[in-house]
Amino acid sequence: MNGFPILSVMLAVPAAAAILCLFVGASSARWLALGATLVDLALGVLLWASFDVGGAQWQFVEHAAMPAFGLFGWSLGIDGFALMLIMLSVFLMPICIGASWNSIEKRVPEYMAAFLVTEVLMIGTFAAQDLFLFYIFFEAGLIPMYLIIGIWGGANRIYASYKFFLYTLLGSVLMLVAMLWMAQEAGTTDIRVLLTHDFPVHAQMWLWLAFFASFAVKMPMWPVHTWLPDAHVQAPTAGSVILAGVLLKLGGYGFLRFSVPMFPEASASLTWLVLGLSAIAVVYTSLVALVQSDMKKLIAYSSVAHMAIVTIGLFAFNRQGIEGAMIVMLSHGLVSGALFLCVGVIYDRLHTREISRYGGLSINMPRYALLFLLFTMASIGLPGTSGFVGEFLSLAGTYQISTTATLICTTGIILGAGYMLYLYRRIAFGDLVHEDVRVMPDLSMRELALLAPIAAVVLWMGVYPESFLAPMRNDAAMLVARVARAAPAGDSRLALGKAPAARVAVPAEVR
Repeated sequence: MNGFPILSVMLAVPAAAAILCLFVGASSARWLALGATLVDLALGVLLWASFDVGGAQWQFVEHAAMPAFGLFGWSLGIDGFALMLIMLSVFLMPICIGASWNSIEKRVPEYMAAFLVTEVLMIGTFAAQDLFLFYIFFEAGLIPMYLIIGIWGGANRIYASYKFFLYTLLGSVLMLVAMLWMAQEAGTTDIRVLLTHDFPVHAQMWLWLAFFASFAVKMPMWPVHTWLPDAHVQAPTAGSVILAGVLLKLGGYGFLRFSVPMFPEASASLTWLVLGLSAIAVVYTSLVALVQSDMKKLIAYSSVAHMAIVTIGLFAFNRQGIEGAMIVMLSHGLVSGALFLCVGVIYDRLHTREISRYGGLSINMPRYALLFLLFTMASIGLPGTSGFVGEFLSLAGTYQISTTATLICTTGIILGAGYMLYLYRRIAFGDLVHEDVRVMPDLSMRELALLAPIAAVVLWMGVYPESFLAPMRNDAAMLVARVARAAPAGDSRLALGKAPAARVAVPAEVR
């Protein structure tokens, strides 16, 4: 793009708007936040359109040395993985602002500023090419979400915000210590260089565990997932959308960017741990979701199960698993965000999330019931939706490593169909028993404008996933080549391999 620093501009726009929001009234803050997020969305579309698929691995690179800070420097750049996650961030952010338009009335300028700062930190995390710059963006993302939950959340918001903050901060201290050692050992903080540096095998285990302590909580993986249901239940609707949509993906991105390529031998040695925890998570959280009475809590537990599908794909050490994990992250970001928006729609009308208070919404809210059905089916993984593509690829990749883990996780997907369809039946079908439910209006034009774009992308990804896979294909191939030397022997490799061709005698008349 002829040297245009598009990534820095994408960080500067919401940062400037966040500052301005603090000096204007509520109405102006809403429009300012919406305008800034739409500008970033337009810049994201330009970024995607300008991305050279099949070209250099790192594109739109920006670097400014800071001698006063030693090895640290302002360094940005993206590959296909980062591009897709940045697009997810800038796509969901205007929807979050729109979802908060009428529901947030207290301290609106500060609320909008917090969301804009969150956007800055999310984009910065995915674009950072310096180790410590990544750490700053990665950890600073805790602060605005902590404030969003703690100030604008539900009745038990203080407990939920403290739990969210302490859980996610604790593991990151170990990661910082590991980063300091890595910078000292490699002599650089450039992530591009570190990705090709071979750390000593005896040190990789400790480094891997230090990063795992942070990324596992962010995902979140079982058993360090307990902060997520509380955070989702207490967060405002838009807070749940961005938490499930993007912030949970920071852990998956960390595994993809650091743990697997930088510590391949340790990753291979501990694959059993990741597969075991993920298999437990899929089944356990699915069973817990089945008995939930709160809609938000049910969707929160389903997020843990879906993130487990991501981790098994990332540690499959093959292209199908890695590409599938990325598609699951993108799909889950869209679908779970849409499901939380659907919950927010009826919560705004009845001010309760109890499933038992609803029923028969397909009678008086047909548009809502149709869109809710689409997102429910996408969450289950119905062919033709985004959920199917990612889960199929991720499980196909995992099958090459462990048939047992694949079997257990597939069982969890069946359970997922059970709790999501059970949720939909109780909300959308049946008779209109409650009088207050009978008078609930269907989706307004604003609500339809928030849900329709997500529905379109969910179907687009399900019908034509190549447009999302193409930018990541070379990066996935390079990652597989990087870890090939350490890839564990799968228990189904012989079954998937090609059998040697049999020698067949060719008749003389054919010859």
